[in-house]
Amino acid sequence: MLIQHTRTTPLKQETGMLDLSNHPLSIAYLMLWAAVFARQICLPVPANLFLLTAGALARRGGFNMSLVLGVGILGCLAGDLAWFEAGRHWGRQIMRILCAFSSDPHYCAERAHKVFGRWGLRSLILAKFIPGLDGVTPPLAGIEGSERSAFLVYDSIGSFLWTALYAGFGYLFANRLTLIAASMARFGAVLAAAIGIPLACYVAWRVGVMVQMLRHLRLRRITPLLLNQKIMAGEAIAVIDLLNFEEGDEDRAGIPGAVRMNPAHLRSRFRVVVPENLGLVLYCSSSGELTSARVAVALRKKGISNVWVLEGGLAAWKKDGLPVTLRLTTSTEAAERYGIKVVGEEPRVTATMPTG
Repeated sequence: MLIQHTRTTPLKQETGMLDLSNHPLSIAYLMLWAAVFARQICLPVPANLFLLTAGALARRGGFNMSLVLGVGILGCLAGDLAWFEAGRHWGRQIMRILCAFSSDPHYCAERAHKVFGRWGLRSLILAKFIPGLDGVTPPLAGIEGSERSAFLVYDSIGSFLWTALYAGFGYLFANRLTLIAASMARFGAVLAAAIGIPLACYVAWRVGVMVQMLRHLRLRRITPLLLNQKIMAGEAIAVIDLLNFEEGDEDRAGIPGAVRMNPAHLRSRFRVVVPENLGLVLYCSSSGELTSARVAVALRKKGISNVWVLEGGLAAWKKDGLPVTLRLTTSTEAAERYGIKVVGEEPRVTATMPTG
């Protein structure tokens, strides 16, 4: 049945907000659930605006506030449970994929592990309010082997708080939202330009970075067997291990002689000093050598052009039967060995040494 309440009509005509009242109730609630679910699986859907609108409509009698809260909670739980099961099934690979899209993948993964290590499943209660934690906490809970029932309990609490906040604001400030939306409608073109132009520039910049990475991967790649030949021949090559952010805190084997460095330091604004006669070969374990490509692009912007990416990363090196080692040296010894320095910040550098 279409919503015909006279109290909902002014909101529809005056606000210009996301119009849920123009649909049958069952479809409107389904749209609300779909918006929240899409947001929880990291799609760019403004679910908070849907909840604000639903709360305002509840104030005017168009929606049932209890159902709005219930639908929002179910949408959150469905999306979060999907990530939880993905974490259980695919493990740390999910974290690598999610963190690879952040501006600082190492910080993203490190903070998520630190917060979850301290608070456990209780972190789910407030994770939705903290940018960068909402998307990675559910899969991390699955990776850590949390019980599904306990996960759903804590996630339900967090989902209720998040849903209630936005729907509650819409309910309490329904009249003010009407005035704000009416003003936005009058200056829609100006607002669209003010928001759309910077957004378009940002998207174009991200596409440009991706094109650079793909071009670098196509033109500057080296196979594991060729790299091993160059190392055995004693050529001036420093192999840079970028696995630090991609895995957990346990020891990770690396290529003998490789320097393990934090990719965030190499991509930071600080100056990286590399001897002119030294070639750099980067390797990681992310899909498509994404981490290595991002670091390679950053180094080239700093004027370091003799940079290569190991084709297939560490997995290809192991597949070819080449040796790996767990032995590490200190950061001081690694810096002295290659002469690589990060000026402006003390880099956390370790190097893997051959075991014999």
